Amino acid sequence: MKKAIIVLALCWCFISVSASIMQDLSSSQHSSILDKGKSRQAGDKPNFILIVADDLGFADLGLTGSKQIKTPNIDRLASTGVNFSEGYVSSAVCSPSRAGFLTGRNQVEFGHDNNLGGSQPGFDPQYLGLPLSQKTIATRLKSLGYITGLIGKWHLGNEAGFHPLKRGFDEFWGYPGGGHDYFISLPQGKGYKVPIQCNYKTPDPISYITDDVGEESVEFIERHKDHPFFLFASFNAPHTPLQATEEDLELYKHIKDIRRRTYAAMVHRLDVNVGKIMNSVNRLGLSENTLIVFFSDNGGPTNTNASLNAPFNGQKGILLEGGIHVPFIMNWTQTLPAGAKYENPVSSLDIAPTFFRLAGGEIQEEGVFDGINLIPYILGENSSIPHQELKWRFTISAAIRDGDWKLIRLPDRLPMLYHLSSDISEQNNLALIHIEKTKELLKKLGRWDVSLPHPVFLEGAEWKRRQLDLYDKKYQLIQPVSK
Repeated sequence: MKKAIIVLALCWCFISVSASIMQDLSSSQHSSILDKGKSRQAGDKPNFILIVADDLGFADLGLTGSKQIKTPNIDRLASTGVNFSEGYVSSAVCSPSRAGFLTGRNQVEFGHDNNLGGSQPGFDPQYLGLPLSQKTIATRLKSLGYITGLIGKWHLGNEAGFHPLKRGFDEFWGYPGGGHDYFISLPQGKGYKVPIQCNYKTPDPISYITDDVGEESVEFIERHKDHPFFLFASFNAPHTPLQATEEDLELYKHIKDIRRRTYAAMVHRLDVNVGKIMNSVNRLGLSENTLIVFFSDNGGPTNTNASLNAPFNGQKGILLEGGIHVPFIMNWTQTLPAGAKYENPVSSLDIAPTFFRLAGGEIQEEGVFDGINLIPYILGENSSIPHQELKWRFTISAAIRDGDWKLIRLPDRLPMLYHLSSDISEQNNLALIHIEKTKELLKKLGRWDVSLPHPVFLEGAEWKRRQLDLYDKKYQLIQPVSK
């Protein structure tokens, strides 16, 4: 009888402790993160903050010439850092672009060609995400002693195996899909109203999601200021739906077009929250040991969010400059030159290897990264050009930039050849005038193309027609005169 009582007592104790552990799982995970690594010492590894806007038009910042939209904080990030006038992303849409810059590899090299949508017939849904064979920069930095956090948008796979917490991130506050409502998140919500996920606390109801990403980013920095950290501040703005606060709409009431007014207000709020992140770094005395990078994941989708990519032709979804040429900034106080303008082509694929090398990582084999460490080029230690060639493939189109020449290949027409230094807006197709250059670039592009693996998933076939039609649209190539 006594033995039975003892056994029952032990069982009840075990059940109680297990329940307590499950109840406090997020706080125990958080404690283990805080405990990892040693406190920061002088000369420690730098922190990294990657701030990514979503569907931002190239022309819609003060630093790129906007007279309509005020962006003093992003402008300040550039004026006290390095502004890359020839900054590119590796895809014209969200998910493959993110697969590229988070791995440092051109995503088509591992089959992540398309945007994430539903699984198509003939494809295995277990591959509907960033292939598990690929390491993210979060995984690489974590192995070097960094605390890693993602705040905001993921868009690299909804299934459990693709979750950010399984792809190198210690902390995640955000949503796994490609977009979110700015005001509403429902416990049983679907689509853009899914609940916010968080592994280190019970998330509060969202206020305005751009503000929430900014506040959560600041709190991440404050929690981990004494340890090397990597923060990916992945903003939703100014991706659709077009939703702005009444306060911000009032600031831009002089813009008559309601879509453009709403978009301007959304970009303004993005800028406010970039300022919050910058100010927290300064307030905590971290600026000299923190490299901040800012860019957009692709060009602005002028047909859906009223963005503007002037002086570039095209938009999100296509390989004209408006789809892939983006605002691109690096800021690192007292290490990178303040107010510098770097005019050679660079790629978002360069971010991961730059972070990795600065963190003390050694690149011991070919194929680890397609990008390169940009720091020696910025500092003038390497006087060569980082990239003589850049290549893209996206569903129906492919492109190559070789020096100042750029060729785009489409399925329904002759190739398009542009000389970018004399034709920044891609208005004069020189393919038949410079036929030997056309042949040369077609051969380079084609040989690369046939060496690539098959896509591991596809988006719906209807998108091919939509993307092709975007090449025939007329795009605004100058800034609006009105303020």
